[in-house]
Amino acid sequence: MTLSFFDQFMSPTYLGVPLIAIALVFPWILYPSPSNRWLNNRLTTLQSWFINRFTQQLLLPLNPGGHKWALILTSLMIFLLSMNLLGLLPYTFTPTTQLSLNMGLAVPFWLATVIIGMRNQPTAALGHLLPEGTPVPLIPVLIIIETISLFIRPLALGVRLTANLTAGHLFIQLIATAAFVLLPMMTTVAILT
Repeated sequence: MTLSFFDQFMSPTYLGVPLIAIALVFPWILYPSPSNRWLNNRLTTLQSWFINRFTQQLLLPLNPGGHKWALILTSLMIFLLSMNLLGLLPYTFTPTTQLSLNMGLAVPFWLATVIIGMRNQPTAALGHLLPEGTPVPLIPVLIIIETISLFIRPLALGVRLTANLTAGHLFIQLIATAAFVLLPMMTTVAILT
């Protein structure tokens, strides 16, 4: 059965169940759950230590006002890390290679930063729409262009992230196909490829 090179972008299913749903739920099973015991077991202690160190490293460059985002940033990073590590196992699926997941995570976080920026520092946020020293006749055009670029940013970043994650697999598939096609014609070149 001949498959297209771009079939890797399709969301796989198994017995009618989309594997993206299973891959999104599975990492949550690995997280520690709270208990009423005084002393935890070794695995829970190791996970708690890792999460605390990770949070400290993540918040090191931020000022104390940014520390209120510790829970959401740490949980997002650990969730993404566990999903990507899950994709290293054989016969598994990495959901971050799907544009739908990348856009589903990018748009709310982008919208939150824009809304919070407009609420907390409206002059600085609106100041990014107009570069300093702009001639007066260009002001309306530049405001429109900068507003469009602001709204396109999550789409462009989501597409770039998806393309970067899948480009390596596509490249390996192209090289393997070229070697397979060249094998009967030029055996030496196929082996070198």
